[in-house]
Amino acid sequence: MTDSEKRPSFHLSVSKRETVVKMLQAVTGLEPLSWSDDHRLSVCTCSNVSILEQVCDIHSTSPELILHRTCVSAPHKTCFLRVGSPKEVEQCRSKFARSSDPTVNQKFMMDRIFNPEGKGLPSLQGYKYACWSPVGCDSNGRCLLAVLTLDNRLTVNTNVDRLQWKQLADLTEMYGERLAQSNYTMTEGATSTELDDFSEYQRRHSMQTPVRMEWSKICSTQEIMENNTCREVGTVLLAVFFENGDVAIWQFQLPIKDHTSIISCNTIVSGVESPSILEWWEYEHSNRKMSGLIVGSSLGPVKIIPINLKAVKGYFTLRQPVVLWQESDHLPVNSIKCIALYHPYQKCNCSLVVAARGCYVFWCLLLISKAGLNVHNSHVTGLHSLPIISLSVDRQNGTIYSCSIDGKVQQLIPIFTNVALKFEHQCISLSEMFGSVKLHGIAISPFGAYLACVTSEGMNNVIHPVNKNFQVNFVALKTFEEAAAQLLESSSQNLFRQMDLTDLVRWKILKDKVIPQFLMDALDKKVEGGPSYYWRLRLFLLRIWYQSFKKLTSEAMRKQPHQDSKVLKMEDTLLEGNISEEEKDHDQDRHGDEHNIGKPLRETAEPDVESSLADESLLKIQQTIDAVEAHLIKEYMKHVLGEVYLHTGITEYTGIPTRGLCAYLMANRDNDDRAAQVLIGHVEKKMNKQMFPEHCTLCKEVIPFTDGKKAVCPKGHLWLRCFLTYQACQSLEYRKCLLRDSIARHSAPEDLEWIKRLLKGPCILCDSPMF
Repeated sequence: MTDSEKRPSFHLSVSKRETVVKMLQAVTGLEPLSWSDDHRLSVCTCSNVSILEQVCDIHSTSPELILHRTCVSAPHKTCFLRVGSPKEVEQCRSKFARSSDPTVNQKFMMDRIFNPEGKGLPSLQGYKYACWSPVGCDSNGRCLLAVLTLDNRLTVNTNVDRLQWKQLADLTEMYGERLAQSNYTMTEGATSTELDDFSEYQRRHSMQTPVRMEWSKICSTQEIMENNTCREVGTVLLAVFFENGDVAIWQFQLPIKDHTSIISCNTIVSGVESPSILEWWEYEHSNRKMSGLIVGSSLGPVKIIPINLKAVKGYFTLRQPVVLWQESDHLPVNSIKCIALYHPYQKCNCSLVVAARGCYVFWCLLLISKAGLNVHNSHVTGLHSLPIISLSVDRQNGTIYSCSIDGKVQQLIPIFTNVALKFEHQCISLSEMFGSVKLHGIAISPFGAYLACVTSEGMNNVIHPVNKNFQVNFVALKTFEEAAAQLLESSSQNLFRQMDLTDLVRWKILKDKVIPQFLMDALDKKVEGGPSYYWRLRLFLLRIWYQSFKKLTSEAMRKQPHQDSKVLKMEDTLLEGNISEEEKDHDQDRHGDEHNIGKPLRETAEPDVESSLADESLLKIQQTIDAVEAHLIKEYMKHVLGEVYLHTGITEYTGIPTRGLCAYLMANRDNDDRAAQVLIGHVEKKMNKQMFPEHCTLCKEVIPFTDGKKAVCPKGHLWLRCFLTYQACQSLEYRKCLLRDSIARHSAPEDLEWIKRLLKGPCILCDSPMF
């Protein structure tokens, strides 16, 4: 093979991203890092789960990565698995501890599942694993966090007002109650032996000891109403893999509020020995979706087991398990990822399963053809000299990242061939960026812009460090041009979902203090007749550009020489008399008037040229920002009027200032906006001369609609307007978007369903969720 054939056909450009987060405690768990779809990074430590929320702040002039830090605290009480009545358990524990049989006595005393408190052993503190749900599972439309402690407590948590984490359900306790009701059996007619039998004591613990858990995608089920009509209800599944090979499938109704949101819990016997990992498998073929669970064993085998989803709309299940790797070669499966790809040769969708097995990456390509389900599998070797500790996937383009403890990260890009596929790979050496480090885990941001890695000090002169200091570092995997191109061709068209890409663009603009011309030209073409997403993208770029000039102005002010700023007072007549005629003429030439006498001398001094140019640029950019914001507000006003027209009858009052919206749009309309004129005509015809004005709650006066952001009554009472319904928020409580760009009122019980749906929407200026 020649050198040109060995060299990869793609170029990988990585750079260090500033903001290093130091951990206060040691990192725990096999895969301590997990990055959610709403841009929150969880880090499992020995005392809590640290949450780092990425914020692309449009009001900051700092180019560094901005992170909002919270944590999920560890429970105060140790978790004891429920295997029987407290009295019976205490008698069995005393019996096993005093047993003369060393195979019973020593195994009982040394097993941390039986003795989570430890007593003579070190205390079992920390977290084993944490995983994020899809976006839209909590009451704010964001992700939930399922965490598993080292003492086997599995809980589901939600973030309240971005500051506090709240536990919604303790699944370990609930599952133990279900097993106790069924007398710790899985099949009908089965019987269990007495608890004082050590093998039975072990079995009851292993059947409720979680090994790993994973969330499914959001799916829908049908619920029968009281009037015998059906409505679609969003649901999500949480699969929990237990030590004995059983899989519990928890089904939740969305949004998940507490344990009452649990619809069902079904247990599947997988038959896997020494289970280690699981992952959801979803495959779409000819508009039909199939689902299953990929399970791996520490002995080596990997297979897909069928999941019965009868109540889930649009999903089909496998008839029998599909074996992906059969040999028990004692290479443990540590991590599994499933990627949906498009096969360019077969012209259909396919599913790629990758798993870490020792130093190798196992891959399996599943493809449905006329002959049935085709399975191609193999291993990628020669990547690492040490076992792979973590796998992460960029689901936008199918790129795979693997890492080992020596600080090496391998990037693998799948390339399809006529038969199956091959991989091209490149190495990312973290030691070249961060020095000698030991790597403990990696995670990829939702759109592949950043790589997060948790590291500690490595060897120095062949000597191990005395103390371990853990920290989270970030690496940029894309260039500015790649991020900009991905934003322009985005299929999601949501700035909040693509926050990692927008942060790369923000970083570039703040450093260079200019928006590249190619990006503005491409955006101008997209804006003409395109969706409002490109207007929001333009607004984002202008705001960051404004902050770069604002930073330039402040820097220029700091560079100016210090001058006396003493203000002349009325009694300082002698000082005024000593001012020369030349100085007075100079002041009159600059300001055109004598009113500058008596002002601070630094105000009358000639400003710095750089600061003056920056001020002029700030003014022009601000005018452009105001124009783009006004366009977005008017476009959303038309959307609200369209909802009013579709969901109201003649002369029906909805609480939305419909007449004010129509008058505002007509006063600020564009001459070529024929659609707005037609819509306003239909809405006014439906209103039938009814005004439905808003009244101030303090003085009962009519509030005129003169501004889309605020409402002022004739007596001067000022209220902020909801950006989602344009109603005046006449209360002390309202919601703000993540970037504090707009506000929205809370939903009321008397609101109509379509108004509640409007209030669930994101910010109309930056796509951020409302809190």
